[in-house]
Amino acid sequence: MSKNVIFCYSGSGNCLDLAKNIAKGLGDTDIIMMRKAPVKTDVRDAERVGFIVPCYGGGLPGDVESFLGSIRISPDAYTFAVGQYAGYLGCGLHKIDKQFKLDLWTGLSHQCSCIWLFPHQLMLPPVTPKMAQKRSEHMAKRLVKSILAGKKSKKAPPKMGLNALESKVWPKLAVGKAKKFAVTDACIGCHQCEKLCPKGNIRFVDGKPTFGTNCIQCLSCLQYCPKEAITLTEKSVKREHYHNPNVSAAELMESIIHID
Repeated sequence: MSKNVIFCYSGSGNCLDLAKNIAKGLGDTDIIMMRKAPVKTDVRDAERVGFIVPCYGGGLPGDVESFLGSIRISPDAYTFAVGQYAGYLGCGLHKIDKQFKLDLWTGLSHQCSCIWLFPHQLMLPPVTPKMAQKRSEHMAKRLVKSILAGKKSKKAPPKMGLNALESKVWPKLAVGKAKKFAVTDACIGCHQCEKLCPKGNIRFVDGKPTFGTNCIQCLSCLQYCPKEAITLTEKSVKREHYHNPNVSAAELMESIIHID
């Protein structure tokens, strides 16, 4: 077991990029991905355990909330978490805190991946994409210093009651949106979207992807399509697609990423 463990969910790669940068600063870190059920849940030997997650529909993405119940952390471990978002923090960190009593937590805005709702450049406070990435890298350095120093947040993450209600509705909205997936003639049949989907919601028929409704709106299929052949409403056709330039599709598919 590594000295440090970071549980991470990432759809567009922003959260994984932040996790990698924090791991490089801490050294000897296992990044355990939570796009599917984490392959390692008993991390009681780790000295520090972190969580880096995006805000989806006001709450935690995918099945992350249910995964939390299977994770075992030493009562002596230092715990931290970062919630990434485009417009608002949501209630995700509050749910993690309820489970593990976080020592340190913070929020960080980055580019929006839900481009059927907003352009990916939407961030609050508003900054350019280049500035957002630079800010993320700067935040990673600051967090490493705070984590190594054992600093603690003065208060718990906010409950965000309205966002908690929103997160309960989100799964139904995701199902409705999933029905609007389409693929253009630009598709080259590379099967990357099928491999990326954490829910097994994509299968190929006659060389082209077809989409079910078991979707959590991570949009990795759309954002990482090498030909931008996947669409989700006309808005996603018009808007620029985005994924973190420092994170490959292959990395998103990893179960554990170790960084010395």
